[in-house]
Amino acid sequence: MIRKTASRTKPGSPEKQEGRRKSRRREKPSAEVPALHGVRPPAPGSGKRGEDGHIAYLLRQAQAATRLTLERALADLGVTQPQFAVLTMLNAYPGLSGADVARVALLTPQTVGVIIGNLERDGAIQKTPHPVHGRVLQWTLTRRGVSLLEQCRRRVTIVERRLVTGLNAKAEVTIRRWLSRIASDLHEGDRSSH
Repeated sequence: MIRKTASRTKPGSPEKQEGRRKSRRREKPSAEVPALHGVRPPAPGSGKRGEDGHIAYLLRQAQAATRLTLERALADLGVTQPQFAVLTMLNAYPGLSGADVARVALLTPQTVGVIIGNLERDGAIQKTPHPVHGRVLQWTLTRRGVSLLEQCRRRVTIVERRLVTGLNAKAEVTIRRWLSRIASDLHEGDRSSH
């Protein structure tokens, strides 16, 4: 029978001393750590969450706030913001495949698969086989889907008016061009780096 023995270190060895130091660090009571009472991050729009922040963070913060506001505006219609994006894109580009919807709605194919299933079940969209590639399904809005989208748009328009409050027409056009250019330029940059 083979017996395993623990490796032993000499009492004064560097390994033993390091072990004692680690042990002492763990034994410190939490009361010795200075409390950070009253420290709070700044509100959105101030500090690094405001004009001094990184552009990419500010875009993400604005997008998160907008998404939450849209979710609340659409909640009683039983529509999520991603579902609204799918309905909008199918209205603008009828006959898209699920993969195309995922690309233009900026969602994963798996998410779009669930959304399409739910919208079809609720009678808001319908599928037809592609005239040439029969295995590819094309999606279009039904009358119910068009009506649902109109209800959603009324609420989304109110949110969008809030987004442009204080901007004149020229500033709004400039911002729209800037946001579109960011998406286009970075998308092109991603493609050229692969």
